[in-house]
Amino acid sequence: MPAVRERPVARVSRSKSALARRPAWDVALLFPDQGQWSEVEYLELDSNRLVEFTDGHIEVLPMPTFSHQRITHWLLQRLHNFVESRGLGEVLFAPLPIRVAPRIYREPDILFLATEHADWEEDQCSAGADLVVEVVSPSNKKRDLVQKRAEYARAKIPEYWIVNPQDGTVCVLNLKTRVYEERRFVAGEIATSRVLAGFQISVSDLFNSTRKPRERRKRS
Repeated sequence: MPAVRERPVARVSRSKSALARRPAWDVALLFPDQGQWSEVEYLELDSNRLVEFTDGHIEVLPMPTFSHQRITHWLLQRLHNFVESRGLGEVLFAPLPIRVAPRIYREPDILFLATEHADWEEDQCSAGADLVVEVVSPSNKKRDLVQKRAEYARAKIPEYWIVNPQDGTVCVLNLKTRVYEERRFVAGEIATSRVLAGFQISVSDLFNSTRKPRERRKRS
């Protein structure tokens, strides 16, 4: 009985399978090294992830959770309705970089741009904001609570909302000279804005928005 020869197609199949399992590290060679990114290269980066830029370095932020997205959507709707009905400006959402300092860009979850500051809009980013919102990520709380607090203050952003699902608080920061004055709200209280006079939300309702729709219907 003649020996059975292995068919070439089988070798090709295994080769393709092995190739498919290899990480696509070579893709990284298409991009600048860390520390070598220009602002133009950063702003032209085509990605469905949130990416921030600091002096030639980029940082890819964690993917948002369902809870994060529900909170952001709930607050975005109410901010948009309030601003739109009064013709106060525009409410936008990530991904959209704002320049907080030379060669530093951040991507807040939500930002408000007043009508009188419409000229801050640039082709691929905003040169500022009147109000920004960050929903705290459990994987990097210090970034929103400490780092961005200092950066947004230096950028002279008048109001910064920190929504923290981990401790159930909404912290509204208003700029006083060069630092933020803090007002902290918890469940059962009403969080209010000073930049958008008359805008207010129930903290309890905000965090109840993290429940799945069918769970919210059962409670109502």
